Amino acid sequence: MPTERYTVAIGADNAGADLKNALKQHLETDPRVDVVDFGVPDASDDTAYPHVGLDVAQAVARGEARRGLLVCGTGIGMAISANKVPGIRATVAHDSYSVERSVLSNDCQILTLGARVVGAELAKRLVDEWLGYEFDPDSTSAEKVAVISAYEGRATGENPTTGDGA
Repeated sequence: MPTERYTVAIGADNAGADLKNALKQHLETDPRVDVVDFGVPDASDDTAYPHVGLDVAQAVARGEARRGLLVCGTGIGMAISANKVPGIRATVAHDSYSVERSVLSNDCQILTLGARVVGAELAKRLVDEWLGYEFDPDSTSAEKVAVISAYEGRATGENPTTGDGA
């Protein structure tokens, strides 16, 4: 677990706004993190999930946030959107084991949740667990994550280590 506070970027569409707001309020009491909210503010905002998902993922990719948390109806659309941003590994997870493995085995920086799938109390617990995990770059999983990053670097023309153009 990091010893310094870090930023978590959060966002939702109108289907996930209420859960996102509950998670934001919960995270604001967590001494590990600062929260940056990318919207939407409430269920009346009809901004489509890809816009919010891409904005949060870009903030994480640029290093403005260390992790991202996204909420939509199922979590699936947000995960798909976030994963389109080079360097991002996002997953939808609604159980403790998947949350754990998303970080420890896959170095996922973004967790997506479905407000129509998981209740607020379970979501809070999963987010707390997720924040407690750190990827070990010396683990056996690191080689597998490196394969994904190298492929992505070739596909985007970027150096997967530095993010610079090849």
